[in-house]
Order: sequence, then structure tokens, then C-alpha cells
Amino acid sequence: MTNPVLVEVTRGPLIESIHRGAVAVSDAKGRLRIAVGDVERAVFPRSALKPIQAVPLIESGAAEKFALSDEEIALACASHSGQPEHTGRIASWQQRIGCTVADLACGPHRPMHEATATAMIRSGEKWTPLHNNCSGKHTGFMTLARGLGAPVEGYQRVDHPVQRLVETTLTEMAAISGPLPWGVDGCTVPNFVLSLGALARAMASLADPHDLAPARAAACRRVVESMIAYPELVAGTGRPCTQLMQQAAGIAVKTGAEGVYVAILPGLGLGVALKIDDGAGRAAETAIASVLIALGAIRDEGAAHLLAHAHVLNTRNVQVGERRVPAGLLR
Repeated sequence: MTNPVLVEVTRGPLIESIHRGAVAVSDAKGRLRIAVGDVERAVFPRSALKPIQAVPLIESGAAEKFALSDEEIALACASHSGQPEHTGRIASWQQRIGCTVADLACGPHRPMHEATATAMIRSGEKWTPLHNNCSGKHTGFMTLARGLGAPVEGYQRVDHPVQRLVETTLTEMAAISGPLPWGVDGCTVPNFVLSLGALARAMASLADPHDLAPARAAACRRVVESMIAYPELVAGTGRPCTQLMQQAAGIAVKTGAEGVYVAILPGLGLGVALKIDDGAGRAAETAIASVLIALGAIRDEGAAHLLAHAHVLNTRNVQVGERRVPAGLLR
């Protein structure tokens, strides 16, 4: 199947560029409420998988054993911007579990928050793996390893007990059979492959966990509640995930690399998953905002409206076009 155009980019009266993709909206029983494009095509969820990866951290009892705060749970789900409020909390968390930045399997990269990166350059401070946007997830994995009595070393390997438990949790919440195909994510851990429809169902299980076993249901609720309570920790200043969650009380959203986005909608009992074929993040931001507006999960104003109808600007800051979802596509 050739996926439909999900996002158009205009300039003046013409469509200058297009981005194809697919969208799945599911309930917790796997019933698709919206299916645009090929939702059975296998995808890498990338960082959109993080809310699922955090579930066994809580379900196993490791979060309780090490007294994890809701802020730390949010950071376990985060692709954070490397701001001091992110890295400071993660460093303190690592100290509490007897780990350091040297134990992180992820590599260093420039903080996503430009002001933080600039300040570090001016002061001569070098970024470390702590500034990696995935360092909260990795610290969650190390905490889970401690809770399981498994070695922290090698937690990123697919055969480590931590990753085996993540895969099992994902297959159960998505109602699919394992073992799953996988590839190595940018931060070194396995990223398991599943269809967009199955990913949406897994997100719906987070949104509506009442049919799950009590321990898992409680874990799902805490993951979602922590993300909703601390949107600035899930992403960072000015980031779309943070903006959307700040605008609409009661929803959680999470981006992933290469044009992936998910949403968890407890009020509607639905999960959303989308993938832009060419991997364009700009198109994924427009699409997720448009889906949330179409579902009535967020007001058609503020951050959602600005993302769904993003302005194309020239160097004088004058609007010359926009990004938009084609009219009628999501009805």
C-alpha cells in the first residue's frame, strides 16, 4: 500500500512538499477507531516506546524499592533536552541506586536546549552521557536491573533480563506474539519492531488499563500520571510534547525519531500511533496535533493549533506558507 499524504507544506498558493504516512487510533481491545494508511506495516517505535519501557520498572517493584518520585518516572519516559532540571535529577537518582554517569550505556550528545548548550560551551563544560536525551530511560533500566538482582553492566543487550522483560511487557500490552524483530536504537538499547496498529493498542492499554492485572494496571496509571504531571521533564522548554501536554490537561504524548509520535488519551480510552514515511519530525508534529484536535482531545487553539497549522516563514519572519493535514483526511 502507498500511504496517503498526511502533511502538506505550502508556499504561496501551491503545495511545495508532501509527507506520506499512516495513523492508527485504537482502543485497549485492539479495535481501530481510525486507520489511515498501512497501519499493519512494521515500524520501529524509537523513543515513542519509552512509556512502555517504563512499565516493568514500576510493575516489578523496583520503583518502590528505590523510592522513585513521579518526576523520576517522567524522566524514565523522557527524551529530555539536557537542561539542568533534567540532568540534576537524573544524577541524584543514579547516586541513590549506587550508579554513576560512567554506568550509562548511551553516549554523550549536545543538549537539545540551545541555551544550556551555549552556557556549557562558554564555561568550558563538556557534555556527557547524562546530557543524552535518553539518560532517564537508561537510569530506569539500571534501576530495574538493581531491582531484579541482575548486573547493571550489559543492561542494554537484548539478552539481558531488563530487555527481556521489556519485550515481554510490550508483546502482552500490544497483544502480539514474540519474539519480536529488533534493531539497535540510537542510544544503544534494543528497539523492538511492531505494527502501527499494535503500537496504538499498547498505548491504549496505558490509557485504559482496567482489563490488565492489578500490578500492571497500577504501573500503567503511574506512568501516564507522571508524564501528565511533569510535561517539562518528558521533553523540555519549547518542545512540542511539553507544549501539547501543558495545553491539554489529562493527555500524554511522546515523540520518537524518524517521524513517529504516540498519544495516550485516558479520557477517551484511546491510544494513537503515527509514522511519517520519510522520517520528517516537522510532519509528525503537525500530524499528531491534527489527530488530537480531530479526536476532541485538545482544543483547536494555542500550541495544538500552531503545530497543526505551522507557519512557513521567510527570513523577515513573514508567513509565506504553512504545514497542514489535507482537509477531510482524519474524518
